[in-house]
Amino acid sequence: MSAIPYRQYICHACGYLYDEALGDPESGLMAGTRYEDIPNDWACPLCGVTRADFSLYEAPSLDALRAQAAGDAPVKARHGAAGVVIVGGGRAGWQMVEALRARDAHVPITLVSACGADVYDKPLLSVAVARGLDPARMVRETGTDAARRLSVRLLAHTRAVRICPDTRTLRTTRGPVRYDRLVLAHGAQAALPPTLPARHVWRVNHLGAYQKLRAALGDAPKDVVIVGAGLVGSELANDLALGGHRITLLDTQTSPLARWPSDQAGQPLLDAWKALPITFLGGVQVASVEKLGLRYRIITTSGQVLEADQVVAATGLVTPSRLASSAALAWEQGIAVEAETLRTSDARIHALGDCITVNGQASRFIEPIARQARTIAADIGGAAPVPYVPKVAPVRVKTSSLPMTLQGIAFTG
Repeated sequence: MSAIPYRQYICHACGYLYDEALGDPESGLMAGTRYEDIPNDWACPLCGVTRADFSLYEAPSLDALRAQAAGDAPVKARHGAAGVVIVGGGRAGWQMVEALRARDAHVPITLVSACGADVYDKPLLSVAVARGLDPARMVRETGTDAARRLSVRLLAHTRAVRICPDTRTLRTTRGPVRYDRLVLAHGAQAALPPTLPARHVWRVNHLGAYQKLRAALGDAPKDVVIVGAGLVGSELANDLALGGHRITLLDTQTSPLARWPSDQAGQPLLDAWKALPITFLGGVQVASVEKLGLRYRIITTSGQVLEADQVVAATGLVTPSRLASSAALAWEQGIAVEAETLRTSDARIHALGDCITVNGQASRFIEPIARQARTIAADIGGAAPVPYVPKVAPVRVKTSSLPMTLQGIAFTG
């Protein structure tokens, strides 16, 4: 088996890729564990389905997608058609591209991305140190290569500025882009309380920011303050501490992972951290952050003074409203969509991923994205409806000191 190249297997429920080269150490599958050797009771780290719901994965070529779509009704030529424009070059954007291509290999697709739209596994940002992953090598496929493979017009490093529904035009920093259908997949951004100035804190919500943080930390141990002990803050604290950094983790709640009170996960996690350089301060609120030379001073509302080399904000997510507001889209703490089709209040505009709410509830997890993309692709293609059904999936906490699975929760903000 050692002569056989390592392979990847995809979860059909959520799109998670099991890489034999990396394994799943939090579940006891060491790096190099072959798919055939995975126990039958193993569960997907993201959505909890079984090994039987995985199949061999190879990035689909356009020819393969054309073959897959060959059984569908013939596609009429679209001379001069604007096609589908997708805003967002993250997981949701590329899943949307693949779902559309699986139904129609010819429809024009334009992907507008504020970054390079490189393809990578975002969950790995929370375990990169523990797994010895080089941040510079976490990209599985460049945005340019993915666009070429899937016959997509990519506008990388381009910001969407405004939607003009009357002319079906997306205004961008590289000029106007016409659309027949528009899909918003731009995700959410890190929420920052006024007491955490953006110029003084890191927000690790994508690979680019993570790479810069790791570069700023360097190889020598640093003092790091992380504000927010939810899922992201706890995972990042665990991982950076394994790299030798001294972590102070702050939260307004009295224990980590307090959003899951029924699981009572906070104290067991604190017990597991006793051997790591992690100090948890609960019931604490930051009053100010200021830069003093090369370091930062953090003062809490109770008067505690902390100093750090770097400060990280893990204080939740918020959906940016600019694009939705420009098109007067219905808003319920996010872009409001109907579950049947994931259309917004404008029938020609769909949305998926972190930026949407269904019946006022958001889902900040990866699991629903593949299902949402299939729902939108079916609606755009005029196929039989594939209604999206919101569900509460288990949440895998990737803290290697104490890996755990918590009950899923619905986010309302």
